[in-house]
Amino acid sequence: MFHLLLSPTISFIAATLFAFGALSADLKTPDNDIVLNITGAIGNTNADGAAQFDLQMLQALPVTTFDTSTIWTEGVHKFSGVSLYDLLETVAATGKSLKAIAINDYSVELPASDAVKGGPIIAYMLDGKTMSVRDRGPLWIVYPFDQERNYRSEVIYARSIWQLRDIEVID
Repeated sequence: MFHLLLSPTISFIAATLFAFGALSADLKTPDNDIVLNITGAIGNTNADGAAQFDLQMLQALPVTTFDTSTIWTEGVHKFSGVSLYDLLETVAATGKSLKAIAINDYSVELPASDAVKGGPIIAYMLDGKTMSVRDRGPLWIVYPFDQERNYRSEVIYARSIWQLRDIEVID
């Protein structure tokens, strides 16, 4: 049995889902190009110490969609992707922080406690279209800035890394 250190509620939900088979002990192996590699303190892997995802695997997870403006785009846009909460639950993360790394090796650290229902997503669609590298894709950590005043801060903006490639879960 695994335990997530995000919160007692998340740990209970994840443990219950695992016990009833809703979370697989093994992740499917990617069939296409890997767009996200998760390493570190995780319990579910499909590669040597890693959880690797192609876009189709991410799209198979529960989808979260919200409309929000950002400081990098004009107007309000529709973002769709997997919630950070669901993603960490899927890989059975047990760390307290996350190091997110972009394609160009830029990195940011964010607390795993940011992974809450209604919180940030790993967006793979912008206005109904898959994001290209030119459009800050293929993956972008996006918070629902317009829905929560606390998300409109320099600290949170700094955590909103685009062209995401890797997440390291740190104890």
